[in-house]
Amino acid sequence: MSSGLMHGVTDTVSSAGARRGTVVVTTVASDSHTWNLVFLQLLIEELGYEVINLGPCTPDHVLVDACRETAPDLVVISSVNGHGHQDGLRVIEALRACGELASTPVVIGGKLGVAGQQSEAAIGALLSAGFDAVFDDASTTMAEFTRFAGALPVADRAVERTEVVA
Repeated sequence: MSSGLMHGVTDTVSSAGARRGTVVVTTVASDSHTWNLVFLQLLIEELGYEVINLGPCTPDHVLVDACRETAPDLVVISSVNGHGHQDGLRVIEALRACGELASTPVVIGGKLGVAGQQSEAAIGALLSAGFDAVFDDASTTMAEFTRFAGALPVADRAVERTEVVA
């Protein structure tokens, strides 16, 4: 997801102190970039969510374990290295194979392929594999992501800060 498209986002921001739920933010296992995660964390916190940032190069099993432990309201997977499509197919399979995470909203975005914009077929493959939304940075805007995150139902449970050590 491109950080250059953030203007106009603040009209969806929740009031200070109100927490909507918990979001886990991470990269695919092969991606060592961190600036995208920091940006996403700040953006998602502005939308009113508590964020658990697992950092870069998160192995699939660590992501699954963290999600099982925290029961997030949304999982956001970001890719900058261009392997998001390939790694995303593997990680969504692991998440969806876990019964308690089968219905957790999971999205992926960023640079999903090394050749630039993903084809409709490639995006369709990610959606068919189990992602709830795909935000290819070459074809979608940050506003689309914020609308998606802002439209999620408010968590009906108390939100507590949970630290996950990878």
